[in-house]
Amino acid sequence: MHLTQRRLPHLNAVGQPLFVTFRLHGSLSTGRHFTSDTLTSGRAFGHLDRLLDLQSAGPLYLQTPDIARLVADSIIKGGQKDYTLHAWVVMPNHVHLLVTPLTNVSALMQRLKGTTAREANRERCRAGTPFWQHESYDRLVRDAQEFGRIENYIVQNPVRAGLAASPELYRWSSAWLTGAG
Repeated sequence: MHLTQRRLPHLNAVGQPLFVTFRLHGSLSTGRHFTSDTLTSGRAFGHLDRLLDLQSAGPLYLQTPDIARLVADSIIKGGQKDYTLHAWVVMPNHVHLLVTPLTNVSALMQRLKGTTAREANRERCRAGTPFWQHESYDRLVRDAQEFGRIENYIVQNPVRAGLAASPELYRWSSAWLTGAG
């Protein structure tokens, strides 16, 4: 087990499934803080994820096919050496992953986010500007039941957000790769 703490605590372990969410820099307005006094961490995450799904302003770079493709390709490529990839989705302003890390989580996230930020900023002619929010949300998966719930949550995210009628119809997801897409 490895515990790090910045603004959020990060508990992870090589070989144990991990749910990770990261979002575009500036994708939520500042001042949105939820304390444990008002919401559990799970409810706070759900609330923030719904806010991200409903955003129509702010950076939505991941809805651009070339940028969504480079992020999706990087996720898949990382699954060849840094993690076992179980489920993923690239939404217009955030990404969800369900992975089993094969290496240090901080290092693999730095590679994934760093590479995609550089390439996306090059594509957008904005080299050197922040692309991803610095910190990601992550949660160790406790058991098989939780794994199934998280996997379903990820593949259903585009449907809940009104981006596709069914998971396999959303191009930037693991469901599209394994479905009829």
